[in-house]
Amino acid sequence: MPKDFLKGTADRYDVVVIGSGLGGLTAANILARNGLSVLLLEQHYKLGGLATWFKRPGGHIFDISLHGFPYGMVKSCRRYWSKEIADSIVQLEGVRFDNPMFSLTTTFDRNDFTRLLTTDFGIAQENVDRFFDSARSMNFYDDQTKTTRELFDEYFPGREDVIRLLMEPITYANGSTLEDPALTYGIVFSNFMSKGVFVFQGGTDKLVKSMEKELVASGVDVRINCDVEKINVGSGGIESVVVNGKTINTSAVVSNANLRSTIFDLVGEDKFDRSFVDEAKEVRLNNSSTQVYMALGNDDTVPRETGDLLFSSTAERFQTDLLLDRNITSRTFSFYYPDTRPEGKGRTLIVSSTNANYSDWVGMSKEEYEASKHELVETTLDALEKYVPNSRERVVHAEAATPVTFEHYTKHISGASFGTKFEGLMVSRALPDQIRGLYHAGSCGIIMSGWLGTINYGVIVANDVINQLSKMPATSPVASN
Repeated sequence: MPKDFLKGTADRYDVVVIGSGLGGLTAANILARNGLSVLLLEQHYKLGGLATWFKRPGGHIFDISLHGFPYGMVKSCRRYWSKEIADSIVQLEGVRFDNPMFSLTTTFDRNDFTRLLTTDFGIAQENVDRFFDSARSMNFYDDQTKTTRELFDEYFPGREDVIRLLMEPITYANGSTLEDPALTYGIVFSNFMSKGVFVFQGGTDKLVKSMEKELVASGVDVRINCDVEKINVGSGGIESVVVNGKTINTSAVVSNANLRSTIFDLVGEDKFDRSFVDEAKEVRLNNSSTQVYMALGNDDTVPRETGDLLFSSTAERFQTDLLLDRNITSRTFSFYYPDTRPEGKGRTLIVSSTNANYSDWVGMSKEEYEASKHELVETTLDALEKYVPNSRERVVHAEAATPVTFEHYTKHISGASFGTKFEGLMVSRALPDQIRGLYHAGSCGIIMSGWLGTINYGVIVANDVINQLSKMPATSPVASN
């Protein structure tokens, strides 16, 4: 008889959170800390969404998305999670660029970028300061018609090398392009420029397990292998969810699923105004990714000066379409040295990441798909040879993930790594105006993507829910028989 993963749940909760990405986890924790009864439902057997990991024989633990985030993570984790989690965040000091235009290493903060731009790239100090000040002052309510390309042309006309330095890592971080609104670039870039790039020491497994511990302590009812089939809506707003065939009543739902999935699959477009549906259908998904996970042999490592993050490219110029092309010219290598997991087995792991189009990977026969994954691994090993000599002989395990892989495990439409483009944020924020009690805290709008963006969006949405429920009559969970 199959296990009942909903055994012991109540018939009613104040809030049901669908999905356990960082936004969903954070929203659930804040809601429970504020005295609300919260049920967290995750369709996978592990929490974390794309903030996850997997193990392979030989003591290898691969992180899926632990590549780097801004210092703001320290403050957010300390305030909304725990001091223990915040204290495990450490800085990455070696961020490298290697391409036909330039090769350099940086601490990736404003002071070092100012030094590079003025000394190595010959940009006037005044222009550099004006650019940084402009980016730092951007917010959600600014002009949304000005593109990132126009921003760069204003301060660095004709300088494709400068654009590459400033743009390439942000494109990697959240899928943004030169055609997206400048404010989506400015907000994210300024976050990184504050104090540099940070990472969680101990790995994603330690982080998510620490978060799960906090959730339980806060009183969240956490359930895995629970796939929500439907969000039921009545005349007064949210009424219940259907999960694993069981109906659970609630006053509010926070969906950490993809925005389009939330609207069109979990709720249904017939529950929304026609104009809103039309607007939601225009929301574009962000791109997906491919990754190659590689492990060096026992006691084998690479010199620390190889870098922590390495933005490598053979393309002559920076072009967004080239970053998505199946004929890969740009890869970001993340090096996980033994001290990434101080309590682990001392392994050195390397993950190569590239932005990718779902359409390039879907619809193949099984044989074609496996051959394409094999080719991805082989070409990645070829590219790695420049930085890790004799890598083919030294790598003892290598495997690839594609947009199809991410779609399979996360149920993100088209394997989208960063949710939606900018217009998705307005649609996400408007959900409770359409249906009372319906909220979305998934990755969207570029600025609410990535580790820090999704956590902060979870905070914003949780506060919205608390404000709404404070105006409604209190209800209590009722234990099921």
